[in-house]
Amino acid sequence: MKLHRITALITRHLYLYRRSLPRLMEIFYWPFLDLVVWGFITVYLMRFQGQLPGVVTFFLGALILWDVLFRAQQGITISFLEEIWARNLMNLFASPLKPSEFLAATMAMSVFKVMAVGIVMVVAALVFYSYNVFMIGLALIPFVLNLIVAGWTIGVLTTSLIMRFGQEAEVLAWGMVFLFQPISCVFYPIEVLPRWLQAIAWGNPAAHIFEGMRAVLATGTLPAVHLAWAFGLNVLYLALMVGWFQYTFSVCKEKGLLVRVGE
Repeated sequence: MKLHRITALITRHLYLYRRSLPRLMEIFYWPFLDLVVWGFITVYLMRFQGQLPGVVTFFLGALILWDVLFRAQQGITISFLEEIWARNLMNLFASPLKPSEFLAATMAMSVFKVMAVGIVMVVAALVFYSYNVFMIGLALIPFVLNLIVAGWTIGVLTTSLIMRFGQEAEVLAWGMVFLFQPISCVFYPIEVLPRWLQAIAWGNPAAHIFEGMRAVLATGTLPAVHLAWAFGLNVLYLALMVGWFQYTFSVCKEKGLLVRVGE
C-alpha cells in the first residue's frame, strides 16, 4: 500500500465537494435537519406532556400521511430519473411528446405509487399496532388529495432542477421533500415553531393539512379553513411549478442541456 495513492484518491473526492451543493447538504443540512425536527418533537412532548390524547394516533397518522406526500413527489421525480438512467430521455422528447403530457403521465404514476404504498402502510399499521387510519373518517379524503398535489409540486420542482443542473442534482430526488419537513409540522403543531418560522410555515400547504389532521383527531370536526388554505396554496404553487418546468424545458432544449442530462 502506498500512502500517496490513498491521499490522491481522498483529495479527488474532497474536490467534488467544492462546487457540489447536494454533497455539502449531506454534511451540513441533513444532520441539522434531523436535529431540528426531533428537537421540535421533543419540545412538543415536553410542553404538552400529559395532555396528548392518543399519542400513537397522532404520530402513526402523521407518518402515514407524510409518506403520501413523499411518494407523490417521488412518483414524478423517479419516473424522470428512470428515463435518464435508461438513456431514453432524448428519445422521448424527440418524439411528439409534450412536456405537459410527460408531467401528466408521471403524476398518474405517482397516484399509483401512493395507492400501493398506502395499502401496505395501512395494513401494517392495523396488523402490528391496531391503528386504523380510517378512524379520521371522510376528512381523510381531502387530506390525502391535497398531500398528493403538494407532492406533485415538489416533484415538478425537483425534476426541473435535475433537468437544469444534471446528475449532480439527482440526490435531490430523495432529499428535496425533506427540505420542507420542518415547516410542514408533521409530528408537532405549528405553535411549537418560533414565531418567525410560523409565518413561513403558514405558506406551506402541508402545514395546513397536518394541522387539520390534528384538529380532526382532537375535536372530530372538519377544519374547513385549513383545507381551503391548503387547496388554494396547492393550486397556486402547482401552476407556478408547471410553468417553471415548461420554461426550464425550453431553456434546456435551446442550450442543448437535454443531451447532457440524458446521456
